[in-house]
Amino acid sequence: MDQRIIDLYDEFTHGDMSRRSFIDKLAALAGSTAAATALLPILQNNYAHAQTVPETDPRITAETVDIPGAQGLKGYLVKPKDASGKLPTVIVIHENRGLNPHIKDVTRRMATEGFIALGLDYLSPMGGTPADEDKGREMIGQLKQPDVIAYGKAAVAYLKSRPDGNGKVGALGFCWGGGAVNTLAVNEPNLNAGVAYYGGQPKAEDVPKINAAMMLHYGGLDERINAGIPAYEAALKQAGKTYEIHVYEGANHAFNNATNAARYDKDAAEMARKRTVAFLKKNLA
Repeated sequence: MDQRIIDLYDEFTHGDMSRRSFIDKLAALAGSTAAATALLPILQNNYAHAQTVPETDPRITAETVDIPGAQGLKGYLVKPKDASGKLPTVIVIHENRGLNPHIKDVTRRMATEGFIALGLDYLSPMGGTPADEDKGREMIGQLKQPDVIAYGKAAVAYLKSRPDGNGKVGALGFCWGGGAVNTLAVNEPNLNAGVAYYGGQPKAEDVPKINAAMMLHYGGLDERINAGIPAYEAALKQAGKTYEIHVYEGANHAFNNATNAARYDKDAAEMARKRTVAFLKKNLA
């Protein structure tokens, strides 16, 4: 697909562009409104492809839980079914549409790897993630940064206090959630590890506050987000932080999202997954 079309879709999903304006610009690139309409199913997420680990998988148990410390905050908690001993714990942070079926599936995948995984719904205090993606994006835009920080900190405290957890907490986030992982790392000294996929970077002056080991994944074609890599890496290096940066050449923003045909990159996603699981197991042991 024409990279300009993918870039336009990213601009639409991460900015203030209206759907009408997006369709008009897409039609101009595609050649007609009919061609633009035909491209939409490829550009948009198709959650029929979201489930790789069913909720009924015999290896796991899943439930919705209330998170103390923030009114109305809920999460999707998934655990290995027959694990023995205390397990490492991970918060899974969604993209800018809320806790959708894809992120729930990622949460279940993490449980099959031996983690207690909490898919945190940052929109739950506002009534929960809606089925309408555009509505979810609007709701994300209404979140205030102090609340985003408070919700993440409440989730860390919840997982850290669980008797079946080992007291170590990591955070794994994608897109908006990747930025939320970076923000949480700056503001939560009890976070042990953070993995941010194509997430916005914190201010360089805030990087010394990070205690967590960090792993950062980026798509090589993601110019908007990648512009912030040099300053972030320089600050991490100067502050002596433990970190890894991986850039996947030829991959787009959201390359991990298997429900998005236009941007998903199977090879990059699988390599990033293996790196992520190994990194979290090492730093949350």
